[in-house]
Amino acid sequence: MRENIYLTIYRDYADKIQSGQLKPQTKLPSESELMEEYGISRETVRKALNLLSQNGYIQKIKGKGSFVLDVGRLNFPVSGLVSFKELTKTLGKPSRTIVYETELIKPDHYIKQHLQCSETVWKVVRAREIEGERIILDKDYFDPNIVPMLTKEITGDSIYDYLEHELKLKISFAKKEISVEQSIDEDRKYMDLHDYLHVVVVRNYVYLEDATLFQYTESRHRLDKFRFIDFARRGN
Repeated sequence: MRENIYLTIYRDYADKIQSGQLKPQTKLPSESELMEEYGISRETVRKALNLLSQNGYIQKIKGKGSFVLDVGRLNFPVSGLVSFKELTKTLGKPSRTIVYETELIKPDHYIKQHLQCSETVWKVVRAREIEGERIILDKDYFDPNIVPMLTKEITGDSIYDYLEHELKLKISFAKKEISVEQSIDEDRKYMDLHDYLHVVVVRNYVYLEDATLFQYTESRHRLDKFRFIDFARRGN
């Protein structure tokens, strides 16, 4: 039926994106061009574009238009404690870690509040690059009473591998908070954000087997590249 033409537009472009005919970052025709192509109203065009946006196919950027998103997003498990090194083994894509900072610092009030460590903390700042783009910025803070030494060689490889196999720590569980926030200068400096004004921030409080809090992390993700997955079961 004619009133469902917006679904036709939606399916046309969803199929083109899923098949790879339209590559990530490709700009879609303007609203006026789509109105002319399909012979429909602006309201109908916007309905189709909104549906594409809601289902993760496009990103609408004010004043610039609609751009194709990468539908081959990476699945980031919310419930698990997975290191980047472990995650990249499942990707089959070229990736690397760029270490910007590995140093012992005096924590400010913000870090004291989150890590509950008053004297000094280890601070590690790393970008995660996948297919040539820095899409994650990890800022990790460790209690030096639990983690007495870190080096750039360790932080450039896998901290968890070092903690578990060298220090013999029993990492047990984490509390996670997820939010979408405006990007800050540090994001723009260390990540390839393009025109994205927001990032997904995952705050992790990581505990040992004896419930000792030893790590606080802010993992900042580019909006278009990650989706966060979980498994839930309804039961008694």
